Amino acid sequence: MPIFLQRLVTMTSLFNFPARRGLRDALPVMAGFIPFALVLGAQASSKGFSPMEVPLLTGLNFGGGSEFAAIALWSSPPQLALLVAMTFLINSRHLLMGAVLAPHLRHLPKRQALPALFLMCDESWAMGLADAQAREKPGGFNLRYYLGASIGLYMTWVFFTTLGALLGPMITDLEAFGLQMAFPAVFLVLLRGMWKGFAPSRPWFISLAVAAITYRSVPGAWYVAAGALSGLISAYLFAGSKR
Repeated sequence: MPIFLQRLVTMTSLFNFPARRGLRDALPVMAGFIPFALVLGAQASSKGFSPMEVPLLTGLNFGGGSEFAAIALWSSPPQLALLVAMTFLINSRHLLMGAVLAPHLRHLPKRQALPALFLMCDESWAMGLADAQAREKPGGFNLRYYLGASIGLYMTWVFFTTLGALLGPMITDLEAFGLQMAFPAVFLVLLRGMWKGFAPSRPWFISLAVAAITYRSVPGAWYVAAGALSGLISAYLFAGSKR
């Protein structure tokens, strides 16, 4: 079979039932992406980014928090070392998220596993794991469900950040309507689906407390790394206490 036909078959196979289910479940999150994507695109436009450059920013670095930080810190000429350091710091949580996801992707060749990890964001990661827990059986993680959700979220983010750059000055302060609560609301719903009782969730609360204290006491985005590392360490210690 010619290579282009093989690729077409592979792409088409993504749209089977699990992928459609993932895309359907991601629709509310995709709607929550829209106002933030429009604002980010408009802010990038005000900093001199063209409508061709914005999708490169949001498509190659699929991490909303680090993109907002990069735009806020952007100057002419840009301070590249500062931008790289801040992007790494804010995206450092993806190292831990990827480590959690890696066992579910270990059986895949790199040409499939790496794109799956590239498309990972907080929401698709949580949705994929919540779906796996809901299935309650070994190997419950459904890659096609995860990819359906991930592709929908990725395309929404890139498209609407580009649209925000095109609309530019027409974009008003959408956060004045309280739309910044969309992401916390989504995470609360996802966490509810992953809730297994207080004892298994102790690392969540420790991570939350450490992140909140760091946010209030240390300038910058150090609270991201502090919350992630404290959650990881506490999860390891609690797991060790059971052995």
